[in-house]
Amino acid sequence: MPSPTRTLLLIYVLCAFSAARSVDTGDARPCSGSHCPAGRPSRPARQYNPTTQSRSINQYHPHSSSHSEQQAPLSSHRGRSGEQTKENIQTRVAGVVGSVCADCVTTQRQQVINDTRLCKGIECRLPLRVRPKPRVSGTSQPPPVHVADRAAQFLGEFPDIGYPASEFGAPLGVQLTCDIKPGENEVPAEDALILHLQLTKGQEKLVETLRTQQVVIRDLQQRLVEQQGALLSQQREILDQQQRMYEQMDVVKAQYGLLSETIKQVSFQGLQGELQSYFESHLAGLQNQARSHLQKSYAVHKMNVDAKVVNVVGDAGNPLLGCQSPCETEEYCDFQKDPPQCERCTMCPPGFFLVSQCSPTADQMCQDRDECLELPSLCGERVKCLNTPGGFRCLGVAEREISTGLCGHDYFYNQELQECQACSDCDGEPTASPCTSIRDAVCGTVSENTLSQSWAASIAIPPTKSKAMSIYPGIELNFQGKEGNNLLYNHNNYLNFQQHGLLWTDYNFALKHSCRNFLQVGMRMNGSEEEGHDLSGVRIEQPERKFLQGVAVSAAVEVEPNHTLAIVLTSPNQYCNQSKDLQVYELGGSSFSVLWLSHDTGAVAMTAQMSTAAHYHSNYRPTFRIATVSDPYIVALTSDNRGVRFMESGVVKFVLQQAIYSMGHTCVREGFSLIAYINQNGTNQEVIRSFKSGVNYRDTSITLSGCTVVRNGDWLNFEILAPSQCNVRYFGDSSGISMLSLMWIPSAVSSSLRATVSRTGLPLGAVRNKPLFFRQISPNTDQMRLAGSSEPYAQRNFVFSEAGVANVALNLKLIHSCSVVKLTLHRQDKGAQAKPLAQQVGGQMPEGSEWASVGLRTSFDVQNGTAVYVSVDCVRGRINQITHEGDTNISILWVAS
Repeated sequence: MPSPTRTLLLIYVLCAFSAARSVDTGDARPCSGSHCPAGRPSRPARQYNPTTQSRSINQYHPHSSSHSEQQAPLSSHRGRSGEQTKENIQTRVAGVVGSVCADCVTTQRQQVINDTRLCKGIECRLPLRVRPKPRVSGTSQPPPVHVADRAAQFLGEFPDIGYPASEFGAPLGVQLTCDIKPGENEVPAEDALILHLQLTKGQEKLVETLRTQQVVIRDLQQRLVEQQGALLSQQREILDQQQRMYEQMDVVKAQYGLLSETIKQVSFQGLQGELQSYFESHLAGLQNQARSHLQKSYAVHKMNVDAKVVNVVGDAGNPLLGCQSPCETEEYCDFQKDPPQCERCTMCPPGFFLVSQCSPTADQMCQDRDECLELPSLCGERVKCLNTPGGFRCLGVAEREISTGLCGHDYFYNQELQECQACSDCDGEPTASPCTSIRDAVCGTVSENTLSQSWAASIAIPPTKSKAMSIYPGIELNFQGKEGNNLLYNHNNYLNFQQHGLLWTDYNFALKHSCRNFLQVGMRMNGSEEEGHDLSGVRIEQPERKFLQGVAVSAAVEVEPNHTLAIVLTSPNQYCNQSKDLQVYELGGSSFSVLWLSHDTGAVAMTAQMSTAAHYHSNYRPTFRIATVSDPYIVALTSDNRGVRFMESGVVKFVLQQAIYSMGHTCVREGFSLIAYINQNGTNQEVIRSFKSGVNYRDTSITLSGCTVVRNGDWLNFEILAPSQCNVRYFGDSSGISMLSLMWIPSAVSSSLRATVSRTGLPLGAVRNKPLFFRQISPNTDQMRLAGSSEPYAQRNFVFSEAGVANVALNLKLIHSCSVVKLTLHRQDKGAQAKPLAQQVGGQMPEGSEWASVGLRTSFDVQNGTAVYVSVDCVRGRINQITHEGDTNISILWVAS
């Protein structure tokens, strides 16, 4: 829509344009110029009638040539100002339409100026032909005259004025109506135009002002939001300060309690000193009073009074209110006992400092160190520190974070008190076990504190009491060949333990059987089925008594005095006769061995059960559920329960025994492999693996034992590999058939070594008691090594350089046609002959199987210079191939004794 100012201006321009074009409508005024038609006579100018009262400009129509027009003279009293205004408007109009009829406009302007008649209002600016006729008095006003002119066409063609025809009723789109009365509209046209322009500018300024105010309002709103945020932050700070104030009040209360106890102790000791001085100062007076009383008393009471005086006065005249004899150095007289006795001066415990020395009448005084005041940033900037007797506590910090080393140097995390405690000072004595982040130091020599021991024996099946003795309820095997010691003793087929500690056991077992189902050999704690629980178990499949089978069973457990251990052989049904269906192979050496570790070593034992798989699988990663753990801060399961995480560096001895049921001939042909991995920084690295021949529609077990070094944050996980076309069901229950057992030992008292069979010198063919040569794959240790090329028995002997206890786990994978394959571990000390320590056998290869395996495990004592090696013996047959890597390996654990 065009603005009102532009519309008014166009009206004025059109009115002037109509006057300029009056020549075409029969105007009598002369016309000169290039736009006038040639030879047209000039007409006199029309005069304006001042008596005209009103005029309406309606829609233009075609007019006839006979239409009468009246002229009126211009007002004679019109001033010069009006003439100048008129001249300015005409000049503007001529500038707009000058290209149309500039000469006509000039002529009209001259005629109007020369006209002396009175002319008022807007009528003076209209052409003479459209001016209304003067009204006669006493007659009614004639209707408005409709004039057709080029102005209406011009308005219809003007692009800025786009009024629709339906709105005004005119086909050209414009209808002008002027109703002006003399004396009511005396404002010149220029002033009205200027007024409209000023109003428009005022509106624009008003809009701009409103926009500016809107911007100011937005700024104020933004500032209000910022102030509200600042207010909320201040409120949070106030709440935090209140919380800190409450914590400080708790700390002050705790310190006040400690101060009160200290004051009570000091006051009591001061009171003792005052009482002692009081008795010493007044004792002489009491003695004199007693003597005078004796002199004045009757003879009957003389003996009683003398006896009382003897109790008060000593032989030498010294008071006997204290100890009867002078106390020695580093002793004081304890008056709290009746009678008073000399006691040894106590030492300030860890975390306390000496306040006063020990005196003959008082013990030394110690004051607790306030670690929170001495080290303000002990627990961090945002964690509150609470002082405790002998230590401190970090409020709001997880126990696992503290156990990883937050306590700092010379402090350890006490799991019972759940706070950091100062490490014990051996005060010049040798340290058997240093202080760690979770364990206090152990003072004394290694000989005074035994860290580890070993014990070994042979086991046999008890004699048959009847010809049809069933193995279904389970029979307990007999321990033979070695007497007990201060660690344990053999009693009624049980091992009874006499000391606290951690236990690792290994049992090598070989037999033939023709039972209708599998057999299971395992270890049971506490000796009875009702009270005890199974530690581990291995299933021996049904071979229909065709060949020998050698199995190894291992377990880790925490023991206490009077705990018992038994080896049990069971059958799932009653159709297994001990006298007819069993044929046990007698192994050389000791088939059962025990490795005992003291709690002073800081070792941790854990057992975890595997869950039964819901479906048949090929490859399988077992999940675990912790059964027992002696220290959950060092050893714990991972978040997915598929691995064991370690919180400190050390050496781990582990064994996994998994019961399986398999179907398919590919299971028999290719067999299974059990692999142990160490995950470091998210990457699995294979540590050790073992092989087991497969079975078809049979129950059996696969087992793996080894040791490795772990660091803080590492975790141990396992995987069982089976052929792709082999369907395997993995079992797990509380009977020990699927169990993970491990022991974590600090690196300060242990080390490990791993090796595999060397490629060169493998015993092949008809092998009779030939040693195996190895290649070391783990770093060297200070306690043991594989003999080098410059030493005797290079690549054969494993030599120990420090006294302790060792554990060996050997896995051998081979192809053979022997009736029996024997693995024997020999021990050789300096200047002595080699003798067998332990032995394990394997029978003929299962029909259809490509590979076979034999395993051996045992524990024994070693000295500086002790060496061990392994030999292989093939009975009635030959060895075709021995794998030199992968499933063939040996791992050795050493622990200080």
